[in-house]
Formats: sequence, structure tokens, C-alpha cells
Amino acid sequence: MPAECSTAKVYRFANSRQATSMPQVIDKLIRARWIIPVVPAQKVYRNCALAIDDGRIVALVPAAEAAARFAPREEVHLDQHALIPGLINTHNHAAMTLLRGIADDRPLMEWLEQHIWPTEKKWVSPEFATDGSRLAAAEMLRSGTTTFSDQYFFPEATAQVARESGMRAQIAFPVIDFPTPWSRNGDEALQKGLALRDDYRAHERVEVVFAPHAPYTVGDATLEKIAVYAAEAQVPVQMHLHETSGEVERALAESGERPTERLQRLGLLGPQTLCVHMTEVNERDIELLQQSGAHVAHCPKSNLKLASGFCPAARLLDAGVNVSLGTDGAASNNSLDLFAEANTAALLAKAISGNAAALPAHQTLAMATINGARALGIDEITGSLEVGKSADLTAVDLGGLEQQPLHDPISQLIYTGGGHNVSDVWVAGRQLLKSRKLQTLNEAEVIQRAQHWRARIAGHSE
Repeated sequence: MPAECSTAKVYRFANSRQATSMPQVIDKLIRARWIIPVVPAQKVYRNCALAIDDGRIVALVPAAEAAARFAPREEVHLDQHALIPGLINTHNHAAMTLLRGIADDRPLMEWLEQHIWPTEKKWVSPEFATDGSRLAAAEMLRSGTTTFSDQYFFPEATAQVARESGMRAQIAFPVIDFPTPWSRNGDEALQKGLALRDDYRAHERVEVVFAPHAPYTVGDATLEKIAVYAAEAQVPVQMHLHETSGEVERALAESGERPTERLQRLGLLGPQTLCVHMTEVNERDIELLQQSGAHVAHCPKSNLKLASGFCPAARLLDAGVNVSLGTDGAASNNSLDLFAEANTAALLAKAISGNAAALPAHQTLAMATINGARALGIDEITGSLEVGKSADLTAVDLGGLEQQPLHDPISQLIYTGGGHNVSDVWVAGRQLLKSRKLQTLNEAEVIQRAQHWRARIAGHSE
């Protein structure tokens, strides 16, 4: 049941000053029907207000006391909304939004080798990456995502879109040992990626990290180089891993090692490693994930659509492995709505385990927020509504017919809500979505560019 805000429990000043008779001047005060901080877990505060100053959360106070405590320059009232941490999409290929629906209903390797890779070879360019990333950013913002991790060609284009959109982003530059639209080989990819990392070293919202594509596209020599670079500079690494049973079987046939064992041997499995997919998992894999502190990005909708398998998310969480959520690219999902991903994850976990209590709503919401922040190494910055953290926020309208009657707002978010219920989004206190309207991206232009690419690609194939 939602609880009333308790000043003694949740009120803090960011600078630890004692409250005085004079209100504290702040940038923004957001009043909401429900505030769900995620940390502490399972808490729902009713009729409270979030105080924000200089892009950070100053305090969480009872709404009735807010006027006496603060003098906000702006005040926002969300009378039928839940205010939650901004959602964190830990695996995406943003520019592939332009390939949405181009090769549906095919298994992974056929989808890649016969359709996606040939199309990318013909069309992917800096212009393609820019337009596709803008479309993805707009879609993510309108469905409540404030932070995304992206792995795709021309990462410099996606990084620039993240900057202009105001979103928080981890740009994972792709490393592949054969020629791609962005690089001739793994060495060139590393050279270009490290230069891009230097360009963004001081940026407050965009971080550039390593992304060796997959065990079957990157050799040991390149992986060893990445392991050294990552360890020396303490840089995160993201990699598609155990995406299908065929990938694991192929690895065993060729080397006698499971891909997780290979990464451990090469020094690439550790607390800065994000393993994407992990649909084929045995006890040895779980043991290695536990021992190493590596994270898992669960992409249930993409895995289901490509018939790649089922990540045992509940089992991994029970074993102490941090599991986050990712949409994968819109070419294989075909949506970037992380609420839909959370819903699928919760239902799939119950079906896989045969346990209706597996992955309850509050734990699934944590996967989409604080677990994602931990997976990207930014949990001290975002992922929960805690004093001192960045004001990365998503407001969800729960006043509609489909959400009635509302007994438990967390349940409604996961089981009946969706990205279409998101009304407002802030990153570092800056409003990027207001009453469903994008504030930093031109929606009409984004749509026009997407239609431009559809016409070009369709015309080429006719």
C-alpha cells in the first residue's frame, strides 16, 4: 500500500544545512500523486514532492510541507501520476530503428547474414546513423527512457545525437575483426573508438566504452587488447554473449570452451563487463558471473522474436547476478518501449520458472532503473530517486480508464502501463518531454527523415 511521506524518514537537505524559517530557493519542485524512489525497495510515497536544484535531487518531502520548506522557481503538479527514476535501456542499436520491420520472422543468423548485414553494407553511413539515432532517441524519450547504452557503427553520430537530445548515454563502440561500414578490422575500430573516448572524456552525460561485438566476430588477440585497455583505464565493456544455443555449441566444438570461460581466460569477465542476452546458461556460467561480478542485459522481446532462447533472469537474480533490461535494436524488437520490455520480462520469468512469484513487479521495475545504472557503472549518479543523485525522472499518467481501479501503482506500471502513458521526462533536471511533446528534438523532422530512408531503401530493393 502507498505510504504517506514522513519528514523524519525522507527529508534531507543536499548540503546538510538545518531547516530555517526562510524557504530554500530551488530550481524546481515536482508534486506527484505517487513517488516511487526504487531505493529503498518497494516504497511508494503518496502526495509527496521532489525538490530539485542545479540538476540534482535536494529532498523528498510531504507535499503539504513543501511550500514552507522551499521557494521553487518552477512548480510542477502531477495529480494523477507516478514519478519514478528515468528508465535505463542497457542495450540498443539506435540507428537500426531505420530498419524496423525490414526482415521480420527469421532466426538470428539468417536475419543477420542474409538481410541485416547486406542492408547495412549498402546503406549505413554517418547520415544514416544520425537520422536513425534521432528517431530512436525520440521514441525512447516518449516512452520514459532517460539513459541508453548503444552499440552501433558510426558511434560518433549517436554520441552527438545524445548530446543534442539531452539524454544520458553510454556509447559502446563496436569492435569486429572483419570489415564493417565503420572500420576495416578490430585494430582500426579500437583506434577510432579510443579517439572518440578522448573526445568525450569530460562530458557529464556521455561516456564511450568498449563493445567487442560477439565471440564469433572477435578473435583472442583483439579481446586481449581490449582486456588490457579496459583494466588500465577502468572502462566498461559490453558484448553479445550466449545469445543462442548455436553460439555456445559452435564455441564448444571449435575450442572446447564455453564463451564465458573464454572471456574469463582472457581477463575480460569482470565487474565492468555487461553480458548481453545470456539465453543459454548452465551452472558453470552462473558461477563465473557470480565470481566475476559481471552483469547481464536481458532483452526478452528481441530474443523471443528471433527465437534465440530465454535468459533465466529470475534464476540469475536469485544467484546474486545483477540483471538489467535492454530492448536491443528496433530491427529485432520492433519497439524501444522499456515498459513493454519490463512486462515481457516479468511474464516470461514466471513461465520459464513455473513460479508465479518469480520477478515480481517491484523487482522488474528495479531491473529497468537501478539495476541498469549498476550495469553501466553509473548507480551513484542515477537509477533511483535519492538525495544527491541526478534528477533523471519519468512521470507516468495512471489516471486512465485502463489503470482503474488502482490498488498498487507499481503493479500498474509493469502489468497494465506502457510507454504511451509517459507524460513528462527530465534528465539532470532539464525537461526533455513535456505533456507528451518533445522539447529538444523536432518530431516532424524526425518522422520526415525516417520516411526519407524508407523510400531510399525500398526504391533500391525494387
